[in-house]
Amino acid sequence: MEEQLELFPLNYAESGNTNQLLPVPGDEPLAGERNTDGCFLFLPAAGNSNGSSVNNTGTNGNYWSSTPNSGNTNNSWNANFNNGNLNPNNNNNNRNNGFSVRCVLESTESTEAPFPVFQLSKEQLLVDLFKAYYEARRHKRNTLNQLKFEMNLEENLVTLRDELTERTYKVGRSTCFIIEDPKKREIFAADFRDRVVHHLIYNYIMPIFERTFIADSYSCRKGKGTLYGIHRLAHHVRSCSQNYAHDCYVLKMDIQGYFMNINRTRLLNMVNEELEKYALQQSPDGKKWVEILDYGLILFLLKEIILTDPTKNCIIKGKKSNWDGLPANKSLFHTPHDCGLPIGNLTSQLFSNIYLNKLDQFIKRKLREKHYGRYVDDFYIVSRVRARLEIHKETIREFLSEKLGLVLHPQKTKIERAAFGLSYLGTHVKPYRLYLDNKTLKRVARKVRAVLRMTDEKLLQSSVNSYLGYMKHFKCGKIKQRLFAGKPHLEHFGTFTGYYDKFCLHKPVTEGIADASRIVMGKTG
Repeated sequence: MEEQLELFPLNYAESGNTNQLLPVPGDEPLAGERNTDGCFLFLPAAGNSNGSSVNNTGTNGNYWSSTPNSGNTNNSWNANFNNGNLNPNNNNNNRNNGFSVRCVLESTESTEAPFPVFQLSKEQLLVDLFKAYYEARRHKRNTLNQLKFEMNLEENLVTLRDELTERTYKVGRSTCFIIEDPKKREIFAADFRDRVVHHLIYNYIMPIFERTFIADSYSCRKGKGTLYGIHRLAHHVRSCSQNYAHDCYVLKMDIQGYFMNINRTRLLNMVNEELEKYALQQSPDGKKWVEILDYGLILFLLKEIILTDPTKNCIIKGKKSNWDGLPANKSLFHTPHDCGLPIGNLTSQLFSNIYLNKLDQFIKRKLREKHYGRYVDDFYIVSRVRARLEIHKETIREFLSEKLGLVLHPQKTKIERAAFGLSYLGTHVKPYRLYLDNKTLKRVARKVRAVLRMTDEKLLQSSVNSYLGYMKHFKCGKIKQRLFAGKPHLEHFGTFTGYYDKFCLHKPVTEGIADASRIVMGKTG
C-alpha cells in the first residue's frame, strides 16, 4: 500500500523556515538538509520573508497563490489561515516577496515511468532463448528452416541474445503462401529465428494478459480451445433456457477480415498501456512484475514485432494464380495503411485476443451480458429476449467501428433460436447433444481416405486414433462405422476395440508365441 502524506495541522504550519531545518511544533528536530528533488507535494511555510527578516512567524499561516491578480500580474491572491481560519483576500500582495516552501514529506516514488527497473542478465536471457527454441521447434522438427537453425544452435542463440541485448534485432523475411484447407487463406510464415523470439515474448507477457482475459475467451489459452468453446456454448444455452424449459436466442457475430483490419499502432498502445497498468502489481511469486520482467526488452520487441509490415521483402511461395478467388479483405497486400497481422504467427493469435479484449469487457461490464463467449473473432450472446439482442447488435456494431476500427460481417451476423440447433466452430449444437457439421464431416472423410493409403503401421495407427479421439466427443457412431468398417487395409494391420473407440495393431507372431509360452510356463511352474 502506498504511504500516505502526513500534513501537519493548519494552525501549526511551520513559520519562516528558510533552510527547511526547523520542525513543526511538537515534532523532533529535522536532521540535516532535506532533499526535495522529485517531491510531489509542497506547502509554503507560514510566514513570508521580506528582505532578510521573516514576518508572521508562529501560528499565522500566510500562503500566496500562484494565480496572478487580474488587475496586476505582479500581484497574487493571498490566504491567511489565522489559527485554522482560512481568509482569502485579494490584497495585491506582491509576488516578488519570497515565501518559504518546504516539502511536507520526501517522496519515495519517481515521477518517471515505473520501468525499466529490472534488466535481464545475458546468462538468463540465453536460458530463456533455449526454452523458447525448444517450444518453437515443437511440431516443426525436420523442417528446412528448423534444421538450418539447429546446425549451429548455440552460435545462433548467442548471436540472437546479443542482438536483443544491444537492441539491434530486426524481424526477418516471412514466407507467404496460400492454403486451401479448410478454406482459402493467405499465410505469412515467420522465419524460424523469429519464431523463437515470438515464443520468448509470449512467455514473458502471457502471464500478465492471462489475468485480463475473461473466462469465456477460448483462443490461444492453455486448457481452452475449440472443444472448450463448444461445450461452453452448450452450457450457456442450457443455463439461459433453464434446460430448454424456456425459449432462448443466440446472437452470433463475426468480424469481416479481422486480422487484416487490426490497426497496428492502436494495438501497440493497448499492449503498452496494459503492461504499464500491471507493472507495479504483484506477480504470483509476490514480487512486482516490473521487478521480474525486463520491461525495456519487452517494449522494444513489441514495437519491432507489431509495427513491422510482413509484406515488405517477403518470399512468395507458389504461383500468382494461387491468389485467384481470395477476397481482397483477406490479403495483407490490400489492407489499409498500418493495418493487418500475419495469420500463422503465435504472437498474432495473442495480439488478436488482446485487441478484442476491449469488446469482451464492454459486453460483460457495460452491456452486462452473462452468457457471452468468443473464439478469435467468432462470438455470441445468449438471451431469452430477442429484442434485447437486436439492440445489442447495433450497439456492438457502433463500438467496433468507433473504438477498434472493425466491421461486423453482414452475412455471418444473425440471431438464431437455440432449440433448432446452432453451428459453432465446426459443430452443430442441439439440445443435450453435439454433432459435427457437414463441412467438418466432408473434410474428415477426405483426410481419412488419405490415411487409409498409409503403409507405415505406426503412423496409420496414430492417425486413425487421432480422428477417433476427436469424434468421441460427439454423437457420430454411425459416421465412424461408415468411415472405418469393412476396410481391408485396416483389417490387415489391426482391429478396433469397443465400438470404434480405439485402433490397435496386430501383435507380431513371435510376440504372440512368447506370450503363450509365458502363460504355459506360469501354469506348469
